[in-house]
Amino acid sequence: MALQIDFSKWLDLPFADKVIGLESYDAIKVISYGDWYINVTIFNSWIVIALITLVSWLATRRLSCEKQVSKLQTALEALVLWLQREANETSGSRNNQYLGMALGLFSFILISNLLTFIPWFRPPTASISTTMALAAMVFIAIPYFSIRNAGIKAYLRKFIEPIPLMLPMNIFSEFFSIFAMGLRLFGNMLSGVMFASILSAFIPLVAPLTMQTLGLLTGSIQAYIFALLAIVYTSSVKEEIKPEL
Repeated sequence: MALQIDFSKWLDLPFADKVIGLESYDAIKVISYGDWYINVTIFNSWIVIALITLVSWLATRRLSCEKQVSKLQTALEALVLWLQREANETSGSRNNQYLGMALGLFSFILISNLLTFIPWFRPPTASISTTMALAAMVFIAIPYFSIRNAGIKAYLRKFIEPIPLMLPMNIFSEFFSIFAMGLRLFGNMLSGVMFASILSAFIPLVAPLTMQTLGLLTGSIQAYIFALLAIVYTSSVKEEIKPEL
């Protein structure tokens, strides 16, 4: 066995002789060693994670409360405050417990979309394995936050409301709702990549920039919707507030 590294398909330009998006991202191997391999989806996910880590480190290494702060710190503070407000208003919480999850999901999806301006970058969110992994994180977060906030009895009780006969339907509904989140994100991201790739074969100079600009707007909206839905589902079970007598 020998370590093999192949960036040929990873570097295919959308206006070259091949159309990006028609081949499954998970099937394109970048690094392989025997039966073990890293495909384009995982490799590009690492790039996104590394970029988020780098930007976060650069913005927080010299935090300042003075009037004069770096533009990067100002931009990230605006993003965090905006998501904090959205998370608190959506969940009704005031302790920012959903902020970390919302910020992580939003940042990963947004950066994945921003990097599509690099012609050879295939967004990991255009692979169903990635979007389903994100949806699985939300699926795990639902019982975590529900039991943490209201207890296990309140979490289990929601499956038999309004009547116990609704138990199978409520279980199926929760699973299918999370599955639909991942499927919706995958469909929107992949369709944009494929449409831009097909058009670039006919209009190689104008189509990529136009479609990527439109895709940037669509991807930003998808990142916001996914993060917001994650908050809605994970905050669905709350501690009951008893009225004061």
